[in-house]
Amino acid sequence: MRKILVVFFFCTAVHFFCQQKVSGKTMSENDMVLVSVLVVNISNDKKVYSNSLGEFSIEASENDEIRFVKEGYERVSKKVYSTEVPINVVLVRIPEEIEEVEIVSATGAKIDKKDQLQKAIGLPKPKTGEKPREVPAEVKRVLLAAALGNLDVQGTYDLISGKARRQKRRYKYEDLQSDILWIRKRIDNEYFEKEGIPAERISEFLEFSFTVKPEIRTYVRAKNISRVIFNLEEILPVFVDRLKENSKSKE
Repeated sequence: MRKILVVFFFCTAVHFFCQQKVSGKTMSENDMVLVSVLVVNISNDKKVYSNSLGEFSIEASENDEIRFVKEGYERVSKKVYSTEVPINVVLVRIPEEIEEVEIVSATGAKIDKKDQLQKAIGLPKPKTGEKPREVPAEVKRVLLAAALGNLDVQGTYDLISGKARRQKRRYKYEDLQSDILWIRKRIDNEYFEKEGIPAERISEFLEFSFTVKPEIRTYVRAKNISRVIFNLEEILPVFVDRLKENSKSKE
């Protein structure tokens, strides 16, 4: 009986002392304290809320995934590398489209001021989420216009001079860098460095990941950082092995 009690108290003590906590602070992208942020440890299903100072403390162990959720903000996930290192999280507000103000004229008809301005200066309405860019000339479009008797002089010049090709190449590069920047703002360098990727090679790794798994960029556009991380973790070992092989070949 005494042996059983000793074993019981020993196990209880081990369990008690193994309980670890990780703490941190939740902030907005404008360096303002965010309160009442739901903090969830996905590994053990523990939940807490950040207090009036944006501070939180939750039971966690190394390699646990901590998720931060607040209405109106993008969800963020962080991996615990050490319970001794605080996790400071920046949540980015989800953009909200503001409805256009409509002014009623003397006749009672509603006037869309934005639409009126666009018509006055000859600009088409931009699609939601689309970057305002000059559309590069297309061979098919120019040929179709010519077939209909409308010669597109500017489009023809852009194709012959190579401007259209340069535009497409620049837009492709800008979109790539934008997607890489979106990820880097949400995942600390420490995450990649711990896996064996130097800080100066992180952008290269992300570009490599987009090539191997193009669907990652779809998750970036959907602002789903959890799915982005999930897919990156599959490619991390492949890229690290490539770095090791390149290092050996240089020796």
